[in-house]
Amino acid sequence: MLLSRICVFLLCFINCSFSKISWPHSTSDFSLEGDYLLGGLFALHEIDQVTSIFTPETTECFRHSTSASGYQMLQVMRFAVEEINNSTTLLPNISLGYDIFDHCSNTKNFLSILSFVSKNGSIKPKEKLNNYQPKVIALTGPYGSTRTITIAPLITMGLIPLVNYGASSYALSNKIQYPSFIRTVPSNKDMIEMIIHIIRWFGWNWVAFLGSQDSYSSDGLKLFNKYISNTGICLAYQEGLSLNANYSQTLKKIDMLNINVIVVFAVPQYAVNIIKTAIAENIRDKVWIASETWAMNQQLPREPGIGKIGTVIGITERLLSLPGFDQFIYKDRRTINGYSTESNVQSKNKTCNQVCDYCPLLTAEEIINENPSFSFAIYAAIYTIAHALHNVLQCDMNECHKNPKAKPYMLMGEMKKLDFPLNGRQVKYDENYDPTISYAVVHWHTDVNPPQFEMVGTYDTYPETTFTIDNSLLPWLNNDSVPFSNCSVECKPGYSRKPEGFHSCCFTCKKCPRNSYVDYSRDPYTCFPCLESEWSDEGSTACKTRIVVYLEFAEISSIIVMLSATCLIILLIAILCLFAYNFNTPVVKSAGGSMCLLMLMCLIMSSISVFFFFGKPTFVFCLLRNAIFAFFFTICISCLTVRSFQIICVFKMAAQFPKLHSLWVKHNGQWLFIAFSSFIHFISCVIWMTVSPDKPIADSWTFKDQIMLMCEMGNAITFTIVVFISWFLGLLCLIFSYMGRDLPKNYNEAKSITFSLILYYLSWIVYFTAYLSVKSKYIMLLNAMAQISSINGILFSYFITKSYIILFQPQKNTAAYFQTSIQNYTQTISRT
Repeated sequence: MLLSRICVFLLCFINCSFSKISWPHSTSDFSLEGDYLLGGLFALHEIDQVTSIFTPETTECFRHSTSASGYQMLQVMRFAVEEINNSTTLLPNISLGYDIFDHCSNTKNFLSILSFVSKNGSIKPKEKLNNYQPKVIALTGPYGSTRTITIAPLITMGLIPLVNYGASSYALSNKIQYPSFIRTVPSNKDMIEMIIHIIRWFGWNWVAFLGSQDSYSSDGLKLFNKYISNTGICLAYQEGLSLNANYSQTLKKIDMLNINVIVVFAVPQYAVNIIKTAIAENIRDKVWIASETWAMNQQLPREPGIGKIGTVIGITERLLSLPGFDQFIYKDRRTINGYSTESNVQSKNKTCNQVCDYCPLLTAEEIINENPSFSFAIYAAIYTIAHALHNVLQCDMNECHKNPKAKPYMLMGEMKKLDFPLNGRQVKYDENYDPTISYAVVHWHTDVNPPQFEMVGTYDTYPETTFTIDNSLLPWLNNDSVPFSNCSVECKPGYSRKPEGFHSCCFTCKKCPRNSYVDYSRDPYTCFPCLESEWSDEGSTACKTRIVVYLEFAEISSIIVMLSATCLIILLIAILCLFAYNFNTPVVKSAGGSMCLLMLMCLIMSSISVFFFFGKPTFVFCLLRNAIFAFFFTICISCLTVRSFQIICVFKMAAQFPKLHSLWVKHNGQWLFIAFSSFIHFISCVIWMTVSPDKPIADSWTFKDQIMLMCEMGNAITFTIVVFISWFLGLLCLIFSYMGRDLPKNYNEAKSITFSLILYYLSWIVYFTAYLSVKSKYIMLLNAMAQISSINGILFSYFITKSYIILFQPQKNTAAYFQTSIQNYTQTISRT
């Protein structure tokens, strides 16, 4: 590749040599003598259509379309050089000269480059840099990234500073490939970031990107695709257009896709074709974002019908006036008018592409009113070279040291250190020799004559990064509201996006279910589940913290139940003491004697379990609250069952089955039965607590806004076995009590036992019914109350009545009274 380029360079050089063209240095627009020469490359002509050339010849720019904007750029360079030469502080005793060429082609304008890098008409690539002194100390230009990338390797290989005013390709920031490239305009990267800032500012995400088939646009497209990856912006359509492309078809495709924001990142001739085609095809109400290359184009805003295509927003370097430039142009025009034949002289004497026949015909107003986008960039480029040269020559306020003579490579080290004010802006460069950013957002006012460019926003990186747009200054065509350019309408709060199609910007909206939420800053496509300790309704954007509830000690209901249990325990202890004190009396013996004391102790232990229902549930509390009651209350019921059976045996079965009765009495059958039933129940309780014990759980599914701390019942089968044993013993007790309903009054306990067991069954039926149908922390309170109710049933129906006789009817607590009752029962039986 490099070899082919060198061949082209040499062929071009030979072609001009055979044409016997010389490079005079007479004072003109193109050249000026000086101690140090600066090179300048400006496109005074533009090639509208590229044609294949199969002969080794240079492109003669004057044969193509003229560009008044390029001539204005040339004049800015001349103005800057004259201003520096007139300065008494910057390069005080040094004069700058220049040699300028018309650079209209990407690949066929190497003659000027060969001239710049030559030394006395020859090129010596093997000569050491510290010895080599090319024709120019530095140069500026050309306009356009593709043109710059084509010529940059030839210039930078000799470390000649190429201070560019119009090449923004990000590839040129690579200092390994382009070590002496410097620019005074921001790179494509900065421009693309600015465009994305604008798109996001207005909330658009459905955009098209149109460019040209050159490095400027291709780099911009790559960067655009890269930087929108995490912004929510979708590139709905992209195309790199050639000059003879079907612009009409492209714009129709964009219109069919309902894209209302179009980024035109292209050099002026392509942008002009796009806008003119949009007018011709009646494309309406779009937003056109113009890159800096055509943001301040002077001709397009004057096109008839341009107001109908929509709103044009341009991005350009912050426009700064150049004091004295207008006067310089007026003076120059007067000079040219005084020598009207100069153009003919120039045409005959000037070398390749230093001819501009139309330039003398331009008026001062036409030059001044041309696109000023790159004026300051050119001005800053010349001043950058001058300041670097000033430092290399060790200049002070009065003079510069001319010896030793400065070499181009010496300027590079100084340029990176530069930091100087220029017309109100600070000129400085980063490690890639890129400048600080100072963009302006301009709006095209095409409804006035002449059209105006109004600054509506700014973007600066020095001294700090700031970006702002004044929305009130943008008169949108669509009812004065921001145009809509989104693939899908934004979802309502609480709705997540469901992708639809290839682009992430195209979606349908789905309402987030209960206990989930959507966080648009995190991921708008996902309904995130709430934590276990949180909750949310359908369509939520955040979760709320659940209230943790459990039966607390300090609640009024809890205090009442615990007081009841305390009183119950005190009463049971009192009765236990009473029965122990009167252990040998007939009432205590008829109630069961020592078995009666066992029943009272079991009821006391059962009452203690009530206190484990309150407070934050723990594994120990859950284990004890039901296990203690179930085991000890079952022993109590087994005692009642045996007691009922014994009475039946004494009065009814002893005479009919004397042997069985004697065996029962001899082997203490009542205690064997109690021990056996208690052991079976104990084993079932151990299995229940081992296989699947009661354990604390956090119920977060019953109530959406609460976490209810409670104890899980455990395995249903083992729990059923435990309950069944207790209830079965109670059923036997009822049967035996019923059988003894006609026994002597002192021994007839059918009513009291039946009442206590019915209360026991009813209490637990109510509890289990509520447990299965209602979920509340007060279910645990109902459980405790069921236990107290069961204990109270036995206490008041069985023990209180006997305690009353012991305390208040001592006459009935005698052996004679009980003997009389038995005799009356015997007489009654004998009569029947």
